[in-house]
Amino acid sequence: MNFRTLDLNLLRVFDEVMAERNLTRAAKNLSMTQPAVSNSLRRLRDALGDDLVVRSGYGVVPTQQAIKIWPAVREALSSLKGVLQPDQFDPTRGNTNFTLAMADATAALLVPPMVYLIESEAPGVTLRVLPLTTRDPRDLLESSEIDAAIGYFPVALAESTLLSEQQGEPDSLGSERLYEGRYLCVMRHDHPLAGKPLTLDEFCGAHHLVVSYSGRAFSFVDQALAAINRSRRVVLMVNQFFTAGRVVANSDLLTVLPEHFLSATGFRDKLAIFPLPMDVPPVHVDMLWHRRHENRAAHRWLRDAVLRSHRQSVLDRRIASR
Repeated sequence: MNFRTLDLNLLRVFDEVMAERNLTRAAKNLSMTQPAVSNSLRRLRDALGDDLVVRSGYGVVPTQQAIKIWPAVREALSSLKGVLQPDQFDPTRGNTNFTLAMADATAALLVPPMVYLIESEAPGVTLRVLPLTTRDPRDLLESSEIDAAIGYFPVALAESTLLSEQQGEPDSLGSERLYEGRYLCVMRHDHPLAGKPLTLDEFCGAHHLVVSYSGRAFSFVDQALAAINRSRRVVLMVNQFFTAGRVVANSDLLTVLPEHFLSATGFRDKLAIFPLPMDVPPVHVDMLWHRRHENRAAHRWLRDAVLRSHRQSVLDRRIASR
């Protein structure tokens, strides 16, 4: 390859294709036609003597050579862009849309302070909040259906890191830990079990409601019970924490809710709350995004707004508890 005659625009196409793993999406991001992207890849293949990517299903899979050179290409392009065309975002001007996915329990805490931020400093921003329906939002982030997901994603984070190590390329997921919390057992205030400490036998013998994004009745609580050779009877599954709280406040069912969410329900006084009668690891809530957005000024503002909103929600809860 003669580097002196190499068209550097081909590297921009290569970088976008590697980030998207899809020629159509890469072409859209580059404001090019898909045939033009394919032609650019062909020219770069000829120059480097490697296929770089091969078609697979609806996308493309990189070769080992592509994986090897991509980090250096991406870093060089990012540095050059930062010098020649600094990315800027002025939240007070223009119209920008962001989409977040989170459970209603999380939205109850984060969205009110985010609305205040938007109204006070980003009048051109529109925020769309989608219900979280999965513990693995990687496909939603990869397809750009959402800008960030907020929730408990231990498997997605672990698998993304492992895949990155196996393939020898940068992890496609960016993440930020927001907080750690715990879950509590909740029942109506005059439930037959509410008058004394809750035992493991009583917990397992009761009828339960489970909040499930996927519709599966087996949750992390059931995993903890299975570890000690116990189980429980699940009679109802819903996909919202608010719904779960309302149902148990007016029935004999038990459910498990995040501790931080209870103050946001508006009907905590109708509930009896107990520690879980078995060991359950703390639940950590993370914000996840795709790294192709990592250095974009608008996305940095969004992530910072989420962090500031979380800090404000913590402060508001402390003030309310005094």
